[in-house]
Amino acid sequence: MTRIAVGGFLHETNTFAPTKATFADFQHGGGWPAMTEGADVLKVMRRINVGLAGFVDSAEANGWELIPTIACGASPSAHVTKDAFERIVRVMVDGIAASGPIDAVYLDLHGAMVTEHLDDGEGEILARVRRVIGEDVPLVTSLDLHANVTPAMIGHADALIAYRTYPHVDMAETGRASARHLALLLKTKQRFAKAFRQLPFLIPISWQCTNDQPTKGIYEKLAALESDGVPTLSFAPGFPAADFRDCGPSVFAYGKTQADADRAADAIVKLIESHEDDFDGKIWSPDDGVRHAMELAKGASKPIIIADTQDNPGAGGDSDTTGMLRALVRNKASAATGAIYDPESAKAAHAAGVGATVTLSLGGKSGIPGDEPYRETFVVEKLSDGRFIAPGPYYGGREMEMGPSAALRIGDVRVVVSSHKAQLADQAMYRYVGIEPTEQKILVNKSSVHFRADFEPIAEQLMICAAPGAMPADTASLPWTKLRPGIRIKPNGPVFDPPSR
Repeated sequence: MTRIAVGGFLHETNTFAPTKATFADFQHGGGWPAMTEGADVLKVMRRINVGLAGFVDSAEANGWELIPTIACGASPSAHVTKDAFERIVRVMVDGIAASGPIDAVYLDLHGAMVTEHLDDGEGEILARVRRVIGEDVPLVTSLDLHANVTPAMIGHADALIAYRTYPHVDMAETGRASARHLALLLKTKQRFAKAFRQLPFLIPISWQCTNDQPTKGIYEKLAALESDGVPTLSFAPGFPAADFRDCGPSVFAYGKTQADADRAADAIVKLIESHEDDFDGKIWSPDDGVRHAMELAKGASKPIIIADTQDNPGAGGDSDTTGMLRALVRNKASAATGAIYDPESAKAAHAAGVGATVTLSLGGKSGIPGDEPYRETFVVEKLSDGRFIAPGPYYGGREMEMGPSAALRIGDVRVVVSSHKAQLADQAMYRYVGIEPTEQKILVNKSSVHFRADFEPIAEQLMICAAPGAMPADTASLPWTKLRPGIRIKPNGPVFDPPSR
């Protein structure tokens, strides 16, 4: 029987964000399933939208025996602590080493992990696994579409296969694609030639959405280029908030010959470069955005939905800034917004009870310049223990644990307040505190793009606003110090020039 060792360790690192990812954060999961080890991995990683779950499905259909090690993820944030990284990787690598004779390894990684002590988290994970398994055992890895792929990652893995949708509705499918490629490697006993290209400009996440052009068309072309000669081809637009040399978009192809791989990679690179102008779009200020949304709402039958993109906890924000809430109240909007992460305020609401009024210093605890707690009196409309299922296409039926939560009201604005962070990317994240999203005139979601998977069908129109937050919509505004010289820090933007030492 074919024996495959598997594991997962996912983190998207915003090196400019205020809060690091600790071991406890990976234990909780923050929107990912809680940390699991050994046999429990195979119990948890089923029928949910994550790479490892898709791989498990396919592996079992193939009759493979799986040796699980560890599976965990945490909300995007600043650096993964050295303690968390070393403890988790030790379990993974030791588990692989102890698994006896194995035919292959599959890992579900993100591709944009920076730690306190390592710029290239995934490159180090793959290097350590490769040292344990030797050069002859195939090693295949699924990656997030936002991976910042490095030469070390390419070098140590036999194949890297990235998601193709943003919102990421194909995470499980990418696990299945990884299983198909691994089956091919095992059947042919062939190693494919690799082509790796890094693009010359950063792409802001707001313009990476695959529901829209130009990204939609790029992925259609990419899929069409796959063939027997090029069994897998990926484009990772990158996560443009990790300050290290290899941050940025990349293309990686695997071919029967080097010429096959090079030809496919170069065709996609040429296409991406031809669309540089299209990766830069309209971003609203909070007040202008809210006022425009209020005008649109007058003639709308469905909600106007605004992305509070710079405080997206799916990109390293703390989900607690108050700029958009202030704009809603200031302009007397009828709206709902969430989720503001503030355990203290959630606790105070629970203590006061439904129907009570509470005066709070809401949010604003993460110390973002231009942001501060919002000191106001709110009505407590509904309370929740924070446990619910998120059935939409992004979370894909994941069990959520938001901790003690509340719906608060000020004027005609309702606010979801939670005790844990997770990107507001599912309608259930309003409903669990009694807010029906389809009945709101305006919704302001702390998300950038993932919310679109579940909210686009109920939206009259989508907008993007930039209130103060940890994930600037304009990548050129970040204080870069370590990028590779010559890369443009936004589409058609200035070239990065390393600061003189």
